[in-house]
Amino acid sequence: MHVLPLRSPSAALPQRILLVENSRSYTQMVAGAIEQKLELPVTVAANLAEARDALRAHDDWFLALTGLVLADGNRDAVVDFFLDRGLPTVVVSGVYDEDLRRRVLRRQIIDFVLKNAPGSLDYLLWLVQRLDRNRRVSALVVDDSSSARGYAAALLELYGYNVVQAADGDAALAALEADSTIRLAVVDQEMPGMQGIELARRMRSVRSRDRLAVIGVSGTEDPGLVAHFLKNGANDFLRKPFSREEFFCRVSQNIDQLELIGSLQDLATRDFLTGLANRRHFLEQGEHALARLQAGRETATVAMLDIDHFKHINDTWGHEAGDHALRAIAAAVAGHARPQDLVARFGGEEFCMLVPGLPQDGAYGYFEALRQRIAGLRIPVGAEELRVTVSIGMTMVSADSSLSRLIAEADRCLYLAKAAGRDRTQPNWAPAASVA
Repeated sequence: MHVLPLRSPSAALPQRILLVENSRSYTQMVAGAIEQKLELPVTVAANLAEARDALRAHDDWFLALTGLVLADGNRDAVVDFFLDRGLPTVVVSGVYDEDLRRRVLRRQIIDFVLKNAPGSLDYLLWLVQRLDRNRRVSALVVDDSSSARGYAAALLELYGYNVVQAADGDAALAALEADSTIRLAVVDQEMPGMQGIELARRMRSVRSRDRLAVIGVSGTEDPGLVAHFLKNGANDFLRKPFSREEFFCRVSQNIDQLELIGSLQDLATRDFLTGLANRRHFLEQGEHALARLQAGRETATVAMLDIDHFKHINDTWGHEAGDHALRAIAAAVAGHARPQDLVARFGGEEFCMLVPGLPQDGAYGYFEALRQRIAGLRIPVGAEELRVTVSIGMTMVSADSSLSRLIAEADRCLYLAKAAGRDRTQPNWAPAASVA
């Protein structure tokens, strides 16, 4: 028997999908949609024998999508085939049979999807994408009952989540503090010490609604409990006993909403071309960072970077080459920056940085090394290579400087660097020594 290898937490995630179905038109449609829209590789098999050969040929399997009507296996045999191999499996069926659906879902099958129902392809694509993304998300289950906690954890693991368990509120808060990947918490109400509503409230002091979805759970019939949970920070509520499908739908809906919020935040704060923070984000975060630095009497530097002769690059090489240059320089700047540095594309060919913790000579060396790093880039444009340089203006933060004043001073120094011949670093002080 071919058993899939266990994946270590640090290993690359498997990507390959096995699609087993005897309808060629259906497999072409589904495989094409997955590969085109989700960019996941799909291997097609018409029966269990071909599926067995495919599984032996590769080890990087992520998911199986299988029909139940195959030439060499009945319904039970098909389900057993994939479950015995430890491969997460979604069943697709051309016929709606409620008894069959219930029988299949009593096994460790992720979902039962009708092939020909309106919107079924869209749902299948969403499901595959959701299962793929779940593998990068951690979920916290909090319940003093080991059986109830284990049941919820097993469901979440079936859907691909990395699961952390806690038996009480204190353990849950400690887990939340320790693991930044936790995006979902399923919290039972009836627990000794700290009940679920209080835990939800305290969770909100650690993680905001746009970073953590909290689902309250209870088996009591108290009609006011749902509202009480929601008013104290929960995003949703489930009443016990709940079905697997309801649980999956509620969990998925909440994670989808978190991701949507994250996408909207990225659109508002990220530069689309380079992936760096945009001007708006820099100004908002820079004000907060500057206030902290000034309050702590810490050193910091604000710098403006500008690509030399960028108009000439666009006019000579084309705007696509200009975009390549912007992305390459953005990557160089991001690669040079430390975690505590704030970096943004400020507009056009300009970049802005707020770099804390360096004295004057250290700051000059930091930006001079960045200038040299960019000058050493070789950016492929067709069969040729494009070389670029930048000019940098920089100033040190003082106790009474505003961010706008610091940016203006760095911009003035940038003008001086341009006037002096470009491809140089210009501080508003005399550097002790140049960096070779």
